[in-house]
Amino acid sequence: MSLWNELKRLGGARRPFPEADWREARRRVPLLATLDDADTERLGERAWAFLHRKRLTLPDDDAFDLPARLGLAAQACLLTLGWDDRAAREAFANVHQVVVVPDAFRRHVEEMDDAGVVHEYEDERVGETWYQGPIVVSLADLADSGDWSGFNVVIHEFAHKLDMGNSQEADGCPPLPRDIAAEEWHRVFTAVWDDLQAHLERGQPTPIDDYAATHPGECFAVCCETFFSAPDVLDGAYPELYALLARYFRQAPLARLPR
Repeated sequence: MSLWNELKRLGGARRPFPEADWREARRRVPLLATLDDADTERLGERAWAFLHRKRLTLPDDDAFDLPARLGLAAQACLLTLGWDDRAAREAFANVHQVVVVPDAFRRHVEEMDDAGVVHEYEDERVGETWYQGPIVVSLADLADSGDWSGFNVVIHEFAHKLDMGNSQEADGCPPLPRDIAAEEWHRVFTAVWDDLQAHLERGQPTPIDDYAATHPGECFAVCCETFFSAPDVLDGAYPELYALLARYFRQAPLARLPR
């Protein structure tokens, strides 16, 4: 049964909020378990609304129960939890469909370097995002998301959608609130980018996932997933960036980190 048909069977948006399913979703997803009561209620309502507004395509629809769907939607909505309802809706207006595939998938990629040489290679991906297109995530990697390990494929891919709010490409600079100047954003992220590149040039491990050093858009997405799912790591390595993202998202996940 499709998600749309199930929601209609359950009464759609008119059905009372599924409190028991939301409790089960939070039990399964550690990132959701430490929210305070007000944030828990707001996030649950937004996740429920998300499931009604967006199309969710699953590899095995019957096996993906409502708590699992709420957990996925809530991890996406976690990015906009600190924003008002209108800003949260507008942030993901370019999200129409989320597709969950069974496992990581391969894409044939062609890229041109600075010298004009085109390089072709096969790239294995756990997620993918297109402008005005679907978000694709791997079920296997979705299962590994939701804890405090620093990895979260949902947050990563939805961060790309935020990034594309002012451009068809993920360039690392999403639409910014009035209290954050583009110059400040660029300065802080450039410092992080330069530090990541310096670590790689020295053959040293990077403070956060080195995938952040592959492209400015990936830098933003990796920093977002680290901000939410390993805030102590990001704050320890790049405190100015953590503070900037806390202002941007209007959240302080470090305070939610289990002690």
